[in-house]
Amino acid sequence: MEFKHTSVLLDETIEGLNIRPDGIYVDGTLGGAGHSLEICKRLDKGRLIGIDQDADAIVAATERLQAYKDKVTIVRSNYSDMANVLRELGIPKVDGILLDLGVSSFQLDTPERGFTYRVEDAPLDMRMDVRQPLTARDIVNDYSEDELFRIIRDYGEDRFAKNIAKHIVAARADKPIETTGELNAIIRGAIPMKVQATGGHPSKRTYQAIRIALNRELDVLQDNLDEMIDHLTPGGRICIITFHSLEDRIVKNNFKKNENPCTCPSSFPVCVCGKKSKGRVITRKPILPSEEELKENKRSASAKLRIFEAES
Repeated sequence: MEFKHTSVLLDETIEGLNIRPDGIYVDGTLGGAGHSLEICKRLDKGRLIGIDQDADAIVAATERLQAYKDKVTIVRSNYSDMANVLRELGIPKVDGILLDLGVSSFQLDTPERGFTYRVEDAPLDMRMDVRQPLTARDIVNDYSEDELFRIIRDYGEDRFAKNIAKHIVAARADKPIETTGELNAIIRGAIPMKVQATGGHPSKRTYQAIRIALNRELDVLQDNLDEMIDHLTPGGRICIITFHSLEDRIVKNNFKKNENPCTCPSSFPVCVCGKKSKGRVITRKPILPSEEELKENKRSASAKLRIFEAES
């Protein structure tokens, strides 16, 4: 199956990166290389480092960027390892970093990857990196009721989290839950019919929650933003596209903290904590997809782009 993924907020992101022809850029979520291709088109003596943990993405991106192979280095890894990747390549600082978070269209449209609730007989997998041993099946069948409740409540923001967790535990007492269809049926049984009639697919929030927990998506984001900003050259930019409120909140709060890190009480006439600003937030409000993009790509509906520029 061909790796297809429509790059969300493409023009806005490329403009936000403020690309210099001789600059060095990192795409930390390479995917099908939609954003990276546009970066490469604007490079002269510059360089692109593409990072992705998905083997299918690596193959697709390598092929798509073939014409620019002299300027491109592709590494199979998680963007959390960006500092090590750059160190091994002998690159102390970069001019721009891009993260396009969430699941690719390819991952959603490949049933055997187990990301989608729209196919009834897919395995419960959901691994971004198939090299990791833990799968969604393990979480569904082995985590305690309390752990499942907290994951679905915190990462899926589902008001029926307690009931869903309870139903999962009751069902797996009879036999292990193996497929998306089995899990869907359990979730449907835990959510009132009148809510299902108006609230979209009942499984959407639970699947999001399990995927985030399995791939440690929020932890990876939270733990690495400061270091990524530290790797920017003066005036360099980081552009991050998020797809749900939890990710967006982490990015928004981090950018704000890096712009104004002072921890002195507001009553102090001058700052004495000595914490210096690392730059400025370019996007006071997130950039959202245009009406035209929303018509062409429904999956862009929840996308938000935030941009931070390192101190010049």
